[in-house]
Amino acid sequence: MAGRELADAEINEFWEAWTPSEVAQRMSTVAAPWYVAAGWALELFTGDAAREHDDLEIAVPAVRFGEVMTAFPGFDWYVVGDGQIWPYPDQSANRHQTWLREPATGRYRIDVFREPHVAASGCADAMRRSACHTTS
Repeated sequence: MAGRELADAEINEFWEAWTPSEVAQRMSTVAAPWYVAAGWALELFTGDAAREHDDLEIAVPAVRFGEVMTAFPGFDWYVVGDGQIWPYPDQSANRHQTWLREPATGRYRIDVFREPHVAASGCADAMRRSACHTTS
């Protein structure tokens, strides 16, 4: 099923990401392991802001994404990929990126990667190499 086309202008206008600290605070009750990914992860690791961050990516095991969703009641979730956007859960089995949108402002706040996960407990190998957050 085709999604709605997602234009660059829309992305630029409506992305206003939270910081990793804001996300950590908002997800303080989430027991699922998660980590900051991509550009922000590099900055957190090196302590150097090489560039401005228009978005914030975090990753969570796909099977535990529901725990992340419950931490944001009243927010909207969208699946994105290949320049298109769908309301969650449409296409969630075929795409791994999920954007959180704040309805009051229309702003996208975080990009959640729903990752494959095989570890029995704790963080998967990729998560262990990053700043992994758990509350359990």
